[in-house]
Amino acid sequence: MTKAINIISFDVPFPANYGGVIDVYYKLVWLKNAGVKVHLHCFTYGREASKELEALCEKVYYYPRKTGTVSFFSFLPYNVKSRQSVELEKNLLSNDFPILFEVLHTCYLLNDARFKDRKKIYRHSNIEHDYYLQLSKSERNASKRFYLRTEANKLKRFEKIVNYADIILAVNENDAAYFNLNYPKVKTVYLPSFHPNQEVNIKSGNGDYILYNGNLSISENYESAQWLIENVFSRILQKVIIAGLNPPAFLKKSIEGYAHIQLIENPSAEKMEELIENAQIHCLHTFQATGLKLKLLNVLFTGRFVICNPKMIVGTHIIGGDKSGIFISNVPERYIELINNLIDTEVSMDVIEERKKSLEIYFNQVNIKKLLEVI
Repeated sequence: MTKAINIISFDVPFPANYGGVIDVYYKLVWLKNAGVKVHLHCFTYGREASKELEALCEKVYYYPRKTGTVSFFSFLPYNVKSRQSVELEKNLLSNDFPILFEVLHTCYLLNDARFKDRKKIYRHSNIEHDYYLQLSKSERNASKRFYLRTEANKLKRFEKIVNYADIILAVNENDAAYFNLNYPKVKTVYLPSFHPNQEVNIKSGNGDYILYNGNLSISENYESAQWLIENVFSRILQKVIIAGLNPPAFLKKSIEGYAHIQLIENPSAEKMEELIENAQIHCLHTFQATGLKLKLLNVLFTGRFVICNPKMIVGTHIIGGDKSGIFISNVPERYIELINNLIDTEVSMDVIEERKKSLEIYFNQVNIKKLLEVI
């Protein structure tokens, strides 16, 4: 029997340069390696068709999102309503392969009677209504804040559609427990995100700067960057680099006030990889304990020392400590103390070996086996 699957992606997952699409893209890579023929269905809004995706998949379909006020004034969440497509329905009905719905935004057809006999898999990324509510609390623009709160309420109601899935794939162990509690009739499997790292590969020697990276167009990330600037980076003398996509004007202005802080806007994937590998210390922070932060995985696999707050590692099995070079703190003074202690310290082989042990459950080689068992 031919191994094949439909995957509905909320966005075109190439280039794989932000959290959600990273999981989708590298899942495609590992499914291709395993001999699975993927029929990829992508919703588009600003990203082009991709030859890289066509090389990984049996077939790639593209559907434009129906954005605008019509999709906003709906009982359905905007992110779901704007991803309705008659063409998608026709293409899914043209085969009988399992269907993997990437995040809640793509789940409109999950309870459609025409698919009741198909195997349906829901890939969770965040508890979406919690995620949007938390984003609204850090959003500075009043209209965006209103949208995020409205969307959070709609997503909370819509989430009940996951009762129609056969399996839920959760990226975070705490979120897996949430689904087990709220949707006990659906089997939930803890499956961490796929990512670009094949192995733990930490560069020897010392770096000369501290790095914060993330998609800076998202309030969760730009508020964390601002918190670090105000509470940590403004109080140290070491070189700091903040790198990421589309930073807002207020963040640029904050950075301009400090000669030792440099902003790198919209770095290429290659440049970001170089920045992560060569940094001496990675300072990470989040106000949201949801999902799995892909930037955390990247720095743990290829970065030297990591300082982060507890919310970064909730539900991840990752434990901080000197042995692994991962330090956990909520207190700015502790961030500063650790920076001063670690800036001239070389990563030892013992730290690298301990890091490998702590990341065993995140190896793609392990998780592709789990995914194949599911599909």
